[in-house]
Amino acid sequence: MDVADYAGRDATELAELIRQGQVAAAEVHSAAAAAIAQVDPELGAVVGEVFERPLDYDASGPFAGVPFAIKDLIIHAAGVPQRNGSRLFGPGVVHADDTALMTRFRRAGLATMAVTASPELGFNATTEAVAYGAPTRNPWDPTRSAGGSSGGAAALVAAGALPMAHANDGGGSIRIPAAACGLVGLKPSRGRVSAGPDYADPLLGMGAEFALTRTVRDCATLLDAVHGSEPGDKYLFPAERASYRTLISRPARTLRIAFTADQADRACADAVHRVAEHLASMGHHVEEAAPRIDAEAFHKANLDAWCSFLAHTVDTVAKALGIAPGADHLEATTRVCAAYGATLTAGDVYAVEETFNIARREVARFLTDYDLYLTPTTASPNLPLGHLDADDPALTAHEWYRKIFAFAPFTALFNATGNPAISLPLARSAEGWPIGVQFVAPYGDEATLLTLAADLEREFPWREHRPAIHAH
Repeated sequence: MDVADYAGRDATELAELIRQGQVAAAEVHSAAAAAIAQVDPELGAVVGEVFERPLDYDASGPFAGVPFAIKDLIIHAAGVPQRNGSRLFGPGVVHADDTALMTRFRRAGLATMAVTASPELGFNATTEAVAYGAPTRNPWDPTRSAGGSSGGAAALVAAGALPMAHANDGGGSIRIPAAACGLVGLKPSRGRVSAGPDYADPLLGMGAEFALTRTVRDCATLLDAVHGSEPGDKYLFPAERASYRTLISRPARTLRIAFTADQADRACADAVHRVAEHLASMGHHVEEAAPRIDAEAFHKANLDAWCSFLAHTVDTVAKALGIAPGADHLEATTRVCAAYGATLTAGDVYAVEETFNIARREVARFLTDYDLYLTPTTASPNLPLGHLDADDPALTAHEWYRKIFAFAPFTALFNATGNPAISLPLARSAEGWPIGVQFVAPYGDEATLLTLAADLEREFPWREHRPAIHAH
């Protein structure tokens, strides 16, 4: 299999070729390694070296032999160094065991070949960690950001180097890079994909684990393979009546869809309006409406959630290593956010959950009147590299927070509420950059998101478009 053939196929196609014996898994892995070698010098998406051989996987899984990568944050694989995008962890912490999701990725047959870049501790909407020495670049325009925090994963998948890659999302970190790089980015419902055994509710419940893909069928099939609770998990989901892969073969029912495009630039707002008009032409009931959220209270709670997480993480690691972390260990905004987080009391953290509870119930009320809620994914298609400089010592914690969420004002609410949300690459800017739009569903209803996503993939065949940096 040559690189061009490999790079043009999604994970479903590659798995089927391997299953039928038309190509050996080792040939696919060689093509993937060559593809990464072609594009990564320009992208800066891989942490360290591509593995000499893929990590062990189950050859009977649905994606048996398909190349894959894990993000350098939260998830870990036995024997693979983990840095979480930070110099605080030195050359990396090596764990003796897999996390539950890593075990499920292996069981799905995914052949993990590399680790992808993350911003420091995930608190950024770009991927430009000081720890790696160079930023991750957007394959559509290398002067622009690939988004964050799953920017390394997004860059490789968009550039054809991998058909899919692990990603996680605490405030938009799957959906933001999906939008910037023209991918499918599903954030599952809280608890749908286990974060165990290390976490029950990562980031006060806001953290979600999954992946970035180029096609809806890959997204649906992977969700079939990895969703479900582990013993001891805080959330237990009943088994689905049908597989997600089966569900997406059927057209979506007639849906009630609300939309808003407030806070977005002209390109992103126009994209939402065009998608809304198209949805109406498909027979769906579409109207402009939005849940009633106290934005000031929500952003205070979200800031406190993130900063308490950063404070706890930095303090725990520093004590374990016996160090006093400073500028040699942490970026400037991490230091100032952790310092602010250390001033918060138990009452402040309880107040976060009280605010999130109000937001969660309002979104649930809103989504009894509508089946889906449509927004831009981000306020602009992407950002220039350097705009979100996490090592800027002039920024306070509040200023850094506002800078991140001015670019991404639409995603974090649904981390707090736990609703599933997906970004789809349904438009393009005048510069040719992809523009993502976000759909949000009631808690637990990934099925409606994915069935509509499959319909829209047929209406807007985004795989026809390729970025300037692409394996060939």
